[in-house]
Amino acid sequence: MKIRSRRSFLVSGVCLAASLAILAPPMVPAQWPFAPPQTPTAQREAQRVVKAQVGWLQNATRTAGNFGANGYGNVLQQFNLLRGAYSTLKQTLTPGQLSDGANAFAELDAGLDIIQEAFTNYQSDVAAGQPINAALNNMCQVLSQASSVWLQELNKTCSRVRVGF
Repeated sequence: MKIRSRRSFLVSGVCLAASLAILAPPMVPAQWPFAPPQTPTAQREAQRVVKAQVGWLQNATRTAGNFGANGYGNVLQQFNLLRGAYSTLKQTLTPGQLSDGANAFAELDAGLDIIQEAFTNYQSDVAAGQPINAALNNMCQVLSQASSVWLQELNKTCSRVRVGF
């Protein structure tokens, strides 16, 4: 009798958890209660942080092989930090700057989405039996080159919409 009640309790608990997961609102990342200022100084600083973060990402791609299994996680973390820094930069832009550069910013957003596919490709390569170090090296090479091109496009866009002026 006790076994049956434990089992039914477990089933009830799993059903409750599944129901809550389905009915719960989607998780939203924590955000500051205020937006960054839309001043030239804030824009220059945010742009500097994005450039530095690309540098940190590229450094992580160069050293990922030294960290074994943690190399992938470090590179992924640096990429996510780049996304966050870019998001903050966009928050510092005025409505006019966002409007003037709308297409370019949409392409930059899409560029980050495309770059992120390198992580999926890595996982697919490993699942297909490719050695982890080889898959990691391929991913890192793609990320390094792609982030350089992405940064060049960001710099052009920022110059065109007069970020920091």
